Amino acid sequence: MQSYRKVEMTVGVFVFLGLLAIAWLAIKVGQVGGIGATGYTLTANFDDAGGVRKGSDIMMAGVIVGRVDDVHLTNNDHATMILRIHEGIKISEDAFASVRTKGIIGDRYIRITQGMEEGGLEPGSEIEETESAINIEDLISKYIFSGKE
Repeated sequence: MQSYRKVEMTVGVFVFLGLLAIAWLAIKVGQVGGIGATGYTLTANFDDAGGVRKGSDIMMAGVIVGRVDDVHLTNNDHATMILRIHEGIKISEDAFASVRTKGIIGDRYIRITQGMEEGGLEPGSEIEETESAINIEDLISKYIFSGKE
């Protein structure tokens, strides 16, 4: 009876430690609720968010350098994004942010192209130059209706 209780206690401790490890992993990988979110933030205004949402990747030269912290509507006509950039990554003052798609029908992400300026953006600054996503539906409708004139 006593050894059975020891086995139960040992299993209970291992299950508890496993749950703690899973919770820690979820916080670090998923950056749940901003816990574990490191780096600094920048803002960018787009005419069309094009499906970018909170948690979308931010990439430079094909490497993930951050995540989108927030996307919201500003002045009823622009999408404002809060971009969280990893520590140690410097974004030039004349950097260019654009909405891109991974693959043909993949997730949307923000691609940052560095400019020629030497100085970097300060935390909380705005990326001035942006390009919204290409809307395939708009292109198709322009093509279809342009031939009917």
